[in-house]
Amino acid sequence: MCTECGCGLPGERPAGISSESYHHDHGHPHEHGHPHDHHDHHHDHDHEHHHHDGHSHSHAHGGRHAHSHEHGPAQAHGRTIELHRAILDRNNRLAERNRGFFRARGLLVLNLLSSPGSGKTTLISETIRRLAPQLKTGVIVGDLATDNDARRLRETGASVVQITTGTVCHLEAEMVARALSQMDLTGLDLLIIENVGNLVCPASYDLGEDLRVVLLSVTEGEDKPLKYPPMFQSAGACVLTKTDLAQACEFRRETALANLHRLSPAARVFELSAKTGHGMDAWCAFIAERHASVRQRDLLSS
Repeated sequence: MCTECGCGLPGERPAGISSESYHHDHGHPHEHGHPHDHHDHHHDHDHEHHHHDGHSHSHAHGGRHAHSHEHGPAQAHGRTIELHRAILDRNNRLAERNRGFFRARGLLVLNLLSSPGSGKTTLISETIRRLAPQLKTGVIVGDLATDNDARRLRETGASVVQITTGTVCHLEAEMVARALSQMDLTGLDLLIIENVGNLVCPASYDLGEDLRVVLLSVTEGEDKPLKYPPMFQSAGACVLTKTDLAQACEFRRETALANLHRLSPAARVFELSAKTGHGMDAWCAFIAERHASVRQRDLLSS
C-alpha cells in the first residue's frame, strides 16, 4: 500500500513480472543468489481464555480477534501513521538487502523517476546504445499496464524485465527483488530501473539503488520541481530532457535550472536531448565514471 495515496493493499503483489528475453521457474527462491524475503504465515488454532470469575471460553480463529470498538479520529490517525511506518520500514529492510546483492555483483544501479511522458524510455534506450561497447546493461521497467516500454527497450538487445503493477503507483524493493530472479545477470555492469511515471509516491520508496535520477522535460514547465519538492529533493542527479523542444515550448531555462538547484543543491544536473544527441556524451561519461567508482569501492571492501 502506498504511504502517500493509499493505492494497493499491504502485501499486495504486482499484477505481473515478465521477461521475454530470459525466464526460468523460480520455484526454489534460495537458489541463484537472488535476494528474497520470508513472509509471515497465519495458522488457524484454538485459544481458551480464563477469566477471574472462574469462567472460561474458547474459540477458533486465524490469529486475530474480531472485537467491536469505537475509535476516535485521533486513534485512527495513530494507526494510520503506524501502518505507514511499518510499510516503509519493511521496504527499507528489503532495499538494504537489494543493495547488498547489487554490491556483491559490482552492479551500478540507477532508479529513474519522473512524470509520465518525460522521456525515460527514450533516454534509457539511447544510453544503452551508447554505452554498449563499455557496459552491459539490464533494465527493470515498471508500469501500471502494458509492456510497451519493455518491448521498445528489448530492441536494444538488453535483458529487460517488465513489472506490471496494476493499481500500485510505484515500485517497491520487494518487486525489484522478484524481478531480479527473472533477469539474466551474467556479466551485467549496469542496471537501470524505470520507475512508474509519478512524481509523488515513488519518492518514499528506496529500491536499493546507488543513484536516484529525476527527469524534468522542457514540456512540463519550469516550476515542476517547486510543485513536487520531495521527489527533487531526493535526487542524486537531475536530467533536463527534450531540450530540442525548449524554444517551441518557450521554456525558461535559467528559471528551471534555478529551481532544480534550489531543491537539489547537491545533485548533478544534465541538459540533453536523447533524440538529437545533445548532451548525451556528458551523461554517458558520468555513468561510466560512476560505474568505475562502484567497482573500485567494491574491490576495496571485498
